[in-house]
Amino acid sequence: MEKSKVYFTKEITPEAMIKLYEKLGVKLPGKVAVKLHSGEEGNQNYLRPEFVKKMVEYVNGTVVECNTAYDGARNTTEKHKKLLEEHNWNKYFNVDLMDEEAPDKVLPIPNGKRLKEDFVGKHIDNYDSMLVLSHFKGHPMGGYGGALKQLSIGCASSEGKSWIHSAGQSKDQYAIWDNLPEQDAFLESMADAASAVHNYFKGNIVYINVMKNMSVDCDCCAVAEDPCMKDMGILISTDPIAIDKACIDLVKNSNDPGKEHFLERVNSRHGTHTIDVAAELGFGTKEYELINVD
Repeated sequence: MEKSKVYFTKEITPEAMIKLYEKLGVKLPGKVAVKLHSGEEGNQNYLRPEFVKKMVEYVNGTVVECNTAYDGARNTTEKHKKLLEEHNWNKYFNVDLMDEEAPDKVLPIPNGKRLKEDFVGKHIDNYDSMLVLSHFKGHPMGGYGGALKQLSIGCASSEGKSWIHSAGQSKDQYAIWDNLPEQDAFLESMADAASAVHNYFKGNIVYINVMKNMSVDCDCCAVAEDPCMKDMGILISTDPIAIDKACIDLVKNSNDPGKEHFLERVNSRHGTHTIDVAAELGFGTKEYELINVD
């Protein structure tokens, strides 16, 4: 497989994001879903709606989210919609909770390592293409969060999230946490689920990773650690594996003293195993060309 192109800019502005999208040269067709993280109640690090507004408008997108599988302010449609309003998402965008209506859509994963099917919000059928707009940071369970996590856990319904976390053992959000599988099984399930969503859009999908507010904790944490590294930039690609690998490499190659703390989180959770398994599944590659855009 030839190297994937990943475009990078150190400028972290709404305008820089649009410039990268234009440089990529891909126009997302039809009705565009913009998958992002709306931020758990109390979280201080998530990307704000004001920051992504110009990009969402540029692709004429609809912001999409799904309910969570843990106690908090987003594990039911009613609570999640209330928080979306409090975080001002509804002020700027049409927002679609893709799994607010049952039943879930089932996506097949014929070559999955752990999962043979993925459960996503049924509203995914309403979209022709997707912009996966991820905040790149650490993660308490996955080691790091980027495009692959946004594709897998992010696009999964509440039951689908339980399915991934349990490596295909249960869809009950209240039963899984006491009997979680070994770590690699979870990471491999994330890779499986990511492949299902990527393949569903048949090439009509673009990935943006924003390396800003880089805490070791996720935006799903109500009480997250403050960022441990300086902001690094924005990346864009059509390959979710390449873009995540590029972000990890940028962290590793930086001279920021905070990178040791960040990488300890990634490595202690075996985080890059998700990238390795995703590459084995063949919906992208770890080989990339990083192209700087001024």
